[in-house]
Amino acid sequence: MSVTVGRVVADFTLPSTAGERFHLRAARGEPLVLYFYPRDDTPGCTLEGQDFQRLLPSFKRAGVRVCGISRDKLASHHRFCEKYAFGFELLSDEDGKVCERFGVYREKNMYGRKVMGIERSTFLIDAAGKLRQEWRKLKVAGHAAQVLEAARAL
Repeated sequence: MSVTVGRVVADFTLPSTAGERFHLRAARGEPLVLYFYPRDDTPGCTLEGQDFQRLLPSFKRAGVRVCGISRDKLASHHRFCEKYAFGFELLSDEDGKVCERFGVYREKNMYGRKVMGIERSTFLIDAAGKLRQEWRKLKVAGHAAQVLEAARAL
């Protein structure tokens, strides 16, 4: 089962740095940004997290929740959040099932060799649980601002 723009995203549950398990169905009632990133504490992923953190007050004013997802362990997520003072939760998809559902776990070219990993992607889900917009193969610079603009338009 994969996600499709305009359709309700099927429920999933993942461990969260917020302390409790994250349940997608429990997030209904407010728009949600899910951003998938390759690895904790790497240059591009750190910049992306910092951009979402910088804009977090604006996301909150717009009533939008932000969550990051990678395949890193929850302990790694906690260290990453603490190091950069992220005020949003990170979700751990160690087995990659949610990444596969969103179609973000794919073959990538890394320094000339093919590897499997998370393709940096973001998904905007409305308050009813429908996927409204997706960004794939994105560049970090300016991306969080684009997502905020789209979220405000919901």
